[in-house]
Amino acid sequence: MVVSVSNLLRFCKHNQVVFRNFSITMANMEKALEDLQKNPYFDKYADRIAALQKTSPEEFLQRVEQQQKIKKEEQKRKFASVDTRQFSSVLNPKSPIQSTSSPEQKKLSDIFKIDLVVDKEASEIQTIWEEYHKNKEVISATVPQRVYVTLQQHMVQYPTFLFPLPRSQGYEFIMCQNHGHTVHFTPLLAYQVHKENAPECLTMVHYTELENKGIVLMRGEYDKNVLNGQEAQCLANQFQMYYSGHEEKKLKLLQNFTQNPETFKHMNLISQLENIGL
Repeated sequence: MVVSVSNLLRFCKHNQVVFRNFSITMANMEKALEDLQKNPYFDKYADRIAALQKTSPEEFLQRVEQQQKIKKEEQKRKFASVDTRQFSSVLNPKSPIQSTSSPEQKKLSDIFKIDLVVDKEASEIQTIWEEYHKNKEVISATVPQRVYVTLQQHMVQYPTFLFPLPRSQGYEFIMCQNHGHTVHFTPLLAYQVHKENAPECLTMVHYTELENKGIVLMRGEYDKNVLNGQEAQCLANQFQMYYSGHEEKKLKLLQNFTQNPETFKHMNLISQLENIGL
């Protein structure tokens, strides 16, 4: 016998369940039952749930309340490693971090034989670029030149930003700073300890030598002791989503971080990440 949530709720309402000392309300119980229905194993145990509710409503409510407490504790643990209270004092976006050195922009010719593709179309170059990096422990992309124009404008306007990176115990914030056509990523914790000498975990270079073909080539090298390939790609994806300016909410966060840091809420970054499901 499979019992639906609507039947369970109907039972509660028509059989005057006594709540006594339990803090859970009828509205909360309805929500709890709806959550139970979302569980992939609900149908398997629905009849047992109904039986327990009928024979021992107080025990049933106690178990529901206990599950709610467990869920809240899991949420607390999920964000336990994210301490956003001191971020604004540690990282002041109105005073961009200045590196002790200004390395020259890397050249495409240092890693790629440009003369072999000068006579090819953009689509062919993109294929070659992807194949070239296929078996390398780096991330790469081909960015349309018109898109990169906007990226570059925002890189200049908003030289510093933060991205949340999912970790097993919560989220780690990774700071990015833009210099020319290069984006440097550093764990925020590392910056707190080492300041401008903090080691980079990912460096993304945009090569503009083939802009006349309508494309900009990107290559990102990451520290394998800090990131894996998927995590590096996650940061690169977030960077493009925010700096491309296609989404008003993300662009607004960029603007607030730089122009109105007192109104910036770091937890909004996590919400944005969870919504896109990178």
